[in-house]
Amino acid sequence: MSFNSLGLSDALLKAISKKGYSTPSPIQQKAIPPILEGKDVLASAQTGTGKTAGFTLPILQILSQGQQLRQRPIRALILTPTRELAAQILANIKEYSEFLDLRSTVIFGGVNQNPQVTQLRQGVDILVATPGRLIDLQNQGLISLAKVEILVLDEADRMLDMGFVRDIERIIKVLPSKRQNLMFSATFSTDIKKLAMGILHHPVHVEATPENTTVDAIIQKIYPVAKEKKTELIIKLITEGNWKQILVFTRTKQGANKLTESMISAGIKAAAIHGNKGQGARTKALAGFKDGSLTALVATDIAARGLDIPLLPHVVNFELPNIPEDYVHRIGRTGRAGASGEAISLFSPDETVFLRDIEKLVGLKLPKENIKGFEPDPNASTEPIKQGQGRQQRNSTPKKPKIDTTNRSSNNSFGPRRPSQNNDRRSNR
Repeated sequence: MSFNSLGLSDALLKAISKKGYSTPSPIQQKAIPPILEGKDVLASAQTGTGKTAGFTLPILQILSQGQQLRQRPIRALILTPTRELAAQILANIKEYSEFLDLRSTVIFGGVNQNPQVTQLRQGVDILVATPGRLIDLQNQGLISLAKVEILVLDEADRMLDMGFVRDIERIIKVLPSKRQNLMFSATFSTDIKKLAMGILHHPVHVEATPENTTVDAIIQKIYPVAKEKKTELIIKLITEGNWKQILVFTRTKQGANKLTESMISAGIKAAAIHGNKGQGARTKALAGFKDGSLTALVATDIAARGLDIPLLPHVVNFELPNIPEDYVHRIGRTGRAGASGEAISLFSPDETVFLRDIEKLVGLKLPKENIKGFEPDPNASTEPIKQGQGRQQRNSTPKKPKIDTTNRSSNNSFGPRRPSQNNDRRSNR
């Protein structure tokens, strides 16, 4: 199948061709037609499968064919959890709309709002936003959503995990009742499906890959290691392997900073990226990583959302995530666009519960390889890290929030959010 067969306009096909694409990915093949037909869509696809183009291309088509209003009110709203992902989506929209008379912009927290407000006042057809900044500007009377025709919730699972449920409720209340709704996510939990029922109207469910599976092109390895030797081991892997580009995940911001300092002391060019970093520092670190001036980028899960790094060869879980779905997101940074990649996890005994949950989720027994001199004590405790260090006690039961379904007949509630890993959640607004 080619893009020509999907019903896209000549202007879009020209932009797609300019980017060097000729064949749509599976998620694009399945999602674009129903979106063009005006249907609500619930789409599940792993990161790196082209799901952003799966909704941006048909949105651009719909808006370009619609009536152009002189004041250019916001007609499409794309909500996403983090600044990096929001910026990446806007970059894609700009590329695909090069030959169309459509305007788009992005708003997110952590930076001065004035340039964003200036862009909004000039009129935009498509707005990409993080929930916090959107609500902030709306409260100031600087933004109107009264003309929105299409709503997109991207990375819906992450927004749920970050605690954006109440913000989504507030946003939905001010949207027109008649609109098209699209929900995209790399993983779909029961909670996400219940959330979808409260927002989407008779949605078409499309799925490019089985839920929570990991890309076949990724070589996955588990290195058992004594917790206190993790830093020494990762430095050994990078230096002796002569790795040139490595994305490393930690559970906390403090852990990211500490590991980065150790790497720099060992002569490895590294930078940390997390919610406490200003947007300028985050942008600089990402640019350095992409252009090769940095060897290692150490990130927390939230900050890593939206990182689009072509042909990334190595992802390392310095610490296993306490939320198993995050493992899928993390390793999905490599093995993209058909390229191969390697995902290595440094596993200490206190992460036994985390590994068990991950293997259950992905349906795989991940292969373990011992490295001489780094093996953990066979008698070491397998008790998970204590609450406050990244994992909520398993017997705690958060209250069940409810989604406001102002414009829908259903009034569904959905289950408890997974515990947050660190304090990155709100700082990414």
